[in-house]
Amino acid sequence: MSTASAQSTDAATPLQFPIPANVFAEKVVSVKHYTDRLFSFRITRPQSLRFRSGEFVMIGLPNAEKPVYRAYSVASPAWDEELEFFSIKVPDGPLTQHLQKIQPGDTILMRHKATGTLVLDALTPAKRLFMISTGTGIAPFASLLRDPDTYEKFEHVYLTHTCRDVAELAYGQELVAALAEDPLIGEFTNGRVTLYNSTTRETSERMGRITALVGSGKFYTDLGIEPLNPETDRIMICGSMHMLKDVKEMAESLGFVEGSLSAPATFVVERAFVG
Repeated sequence: MSTASAQSTDAATPLQFPIPANVFAEKVVSVKHYTDRLFSFRITRPQSLRFRSGEFVMIGLPNAEKPVYRAYSVASPAWDEELEFFSIKVPDGPLTQHLQKIQPGDTILMRHKATGTLVLDALTPAKRLFMISTGTGIAPFASLLRDPDTYEKFEHVYLTHTCRDVAELAYGQELVAALAEDPLIGEFTNGRVTLYNSTTRETSERMGRITALVGSGKFYTDLGIEPLNPETDRIMICGSMHMLKDVKEMAESLGFVEGSLSAPATFVVERAFVG
């Protein structure tokens, strides 16, 4: 990449500021823009990085002496040789206004520690796993859906993805469509993953917020499944703060109990989330 194009990304290559000792400096491998609001990118993975599928890391750009860091769920599984992220574009966002301009070869900063509550170890065993997401909240589920442990612990996985517009559903559709061809987990996923999409703004085949679709019973009717039951099901939730609150309250009203690594239970919520 030429110097001119590197400078135009605002990602500042070559590096203009020293890299702190507790931060990795990784290279962008690829970038894919889905809409004017959403994009994904992959970066090199530090050899020493260890994380559980579903966890997040803090990432930033080397464009200031004190870079802005934000929490991003790792969308790639723990076994992947690269790290994938799915991001929203915020025009005046302290980080995303610059991050959305990255190109292959640019530098991404990443703090060493991965953490998060959206991990399988925070749930007790069950038959069905429901992954409830809005927007880029689908990212940690992209990691978990490509992890063999998910299929060892659950018989069937239901992924819901709600966005404003139809085009914003593409990332999740591509993700699920590719599972069958995945060389590591393809044989485990056959017939065991169901994607349930809906939109809230643009007219589509299925309209409505997931809480309304579940509350009305349409969710169960559409899928031909039994209602959510803490005896047989587990729930993972990631997305907008409004959705997190509503689905958490719905889950608790049905008898689900929030879990953690120290006390696994029947549902988990990811609160540290961008987008």
